[in-house]
Amino acid sequence: MIETKDLMKVYKTAKLEVIALRGLDLQIRGGEIVAVRGPSGCGKTTFLNLVGGIDRPTAGQIHVDGMNVAQFHEADLVKYRREKVGIVFQFFNLIPTLTAEENVELPMRLAGKVERDRVAKLLGMVGMEKRAKHKPDELSGGEQQRVAIAMALANDPPLLLADEPTGNLDSATGVEMLRLFRDLSKEQGKTLVIVTHEAEVSKIADREIDMVDGRVVRDTATPKG
Repeated sequence: MIETKDLMKVYKTAKLEVIALRGLDLQIRGGEIVAVRGPSGCGKTTFLNLVGGIDRPTAGQIHVDGMNVAQFHEADLVKYRREKVGIVFQFFNLIPTLTAEENVELPMRLAGKVERDRVAKLLGMVGMEKRAKHKPDELSGGEQQRVAIAMALANDPPLLLADEPTGNLDSATGVEMLRLFRDLSKEQGKTLVIVTHEAEVSKIADREIDMVDGRVVRDTATPKG
């Protein structure tokens, strides 16, 4: 599903050069749940942004579902982000003036195919069907994250990326969200990559990847049972 080859990302300013990724070689299979962990500044969010088509690499290749995302023109990236990738952020990224159901509809509208039955189904899947008419400021952090997950799934992407999805939640709600991620991924066959500081994520992951200074330093299957 995801394969990177010699992936590099360098951020440059007039006085400084920061190497965020240093020749990253990585493979993630379809349907896998992978936790990417490491200290702040290790490159894990940069990796997620490159795979998600939010940023472009300095060098190297990113193959997702057989496509070399690194070579996409901007129009191709827009289509890729709409159809192939759903992203869940730490800060929810909901539109404050829209209701829960309108937020979930938004990716569909951008893709030109609103399916109201699917909106209702997604809100039901994340347990938010009774809060569909509420705006973000009327929802708890956990409820907002549930809506954000439904929003990420709106166009049925095969790949789901989550950047510190439990970072703004209390521990109990965070565990609840992780279980929801696991269940949705397994039930729908989604490939799920979670960038996190949280050790708890390893409990739902098939693999755990540790990064330091833009490199993978450990890549192991997580024990089950």
